[in-house]
Amino acid sequence: MSHEWNFAERVGRVEPSATVAVGNKASELTEQGVDVVDLSVGEPDFPTPKRIRETGQQAIEAGHTGYTSSNGLLELRKAVSTDLKGKGVACEPDNVIVSPGAKQSLFETMQALVDEGDEVVLLDPAWVSYEAMAKIAGADLTRIDLGQHEFQLEPALDELTAALSNETQLLVVNSPSNPTGAVFSDAALKGVRDLAVEHGITVISDEIYDRIVYDADPTSLASLDGMAERTVTVNGFSKAYAMTGWRLGYLAAPEPLVSQVSKVHSHSVTCAANFVQRAGVEALRSVETEVAEMVAAFENRRDLVVDLLADRGKEIPRPEGAFYAMIPTEEGPNDDMEWCDRAIEDAHVAAVPGTAFNAPGYARISYAASEGRLREGFSRLAEEGLI
Repeated sequence: MSHEWNFAERVGRVEPSATVAVGNKASELTEQGVDVVDLSVGEPDFPTPKRIRETGQQAIEAGHTGYTSSNGLLELRKAVSTDLKGKGVACEPDNVIVSPGAKQSLFETMQALVDEGDEVVLLDPAWVSYEAMAKIAGADLTRIDLGQHEFQLEPALDELTAALSNETQLLVVNSPSNPTGAVFSDAALKGVRDLAVEHGITVISDEIYDRIVYDADPTSLASLDGMAERTVTVNGFSKAYAMTGWRLGYLAAPEPLVSQVSKVHSHSVTCAANFVQRAGVEALRSVETEVAEMVAAFENRRDLVVDLLADRGKEIPRPEGAFYAMIPTEEGPNDDMEWCDRAIEDAHVAAVPGTAFNAPGYARISYAASEGRLREGFSRLAEEGLI
């Protein structure tokens, strides 16, 4: 006799991650012997810097394999606090919770702040998991389209002003942005500040790409007057330090929020891995040279992608940070899902449909791949008439 499963309604609100689904498809084809140019994954193609790896190994050998305090090692929370203070953010170690990945910090924050029917505002195109996390928490979503403004927030401040109210519970800001690579101007962030203060809104500032910038100097939202007391700053080690598989992130927030998130944290993940946290301390203290080298490589690849598209008559806003670009698909098939299906099936190039980010008509590519693979991928797309 088969068992009848009754699943929680909150699980039915969300779809599987589109980025993960594309990555799985690319892996399946690769296992079948197909040479896939994977431009879907948001993962640096560099090894974790040597000193970080060695610190993690030494920590294991020294026996640092047990639990830490739930909110994280004091040494790491001090290092995070020092780093944030360097960006103008008022932050003490007690304001920090260390998590197994920045994604966990975002999830826990949503769980602590959002009740059924609360309004959460997203800036589109938005990273796929914001919507899923908000829906699991029971949120009603309001979305602001930045696509009509070349992915910049400043020209959309009037629309944001019209959308926010005293009933808005949470606004999510991601700069530098995944999927667009946009870095929001100080004027845009001050506009956010003014609206958040006026309406008493809490803001999540996802700054996971803040060290991967080219033509801009990003501002940490919590550094603006009036924002320290209403901002949850989320960051981590996956992108800038090529530590995706280490799973290490953090949030920094005022004490009232920290005390509530700590409940979710302690009853779910307990703590981040001990030896990984020790490697994180080393990352913040000693590998800026390696980070700068990676960023220089990403910038060269960004320029290559922009040029390769321009050669095919496609002009795109030049990404100022992260390692993504949004490619318009209107000149090929009108449906970005179809475009991405053709890309992987016919050209064997993996890209993520813009629909996943609430940006139909685009495909997101990651240039966290070698210049040789980027050239190969774009050559294949051109051969199939996709660019």
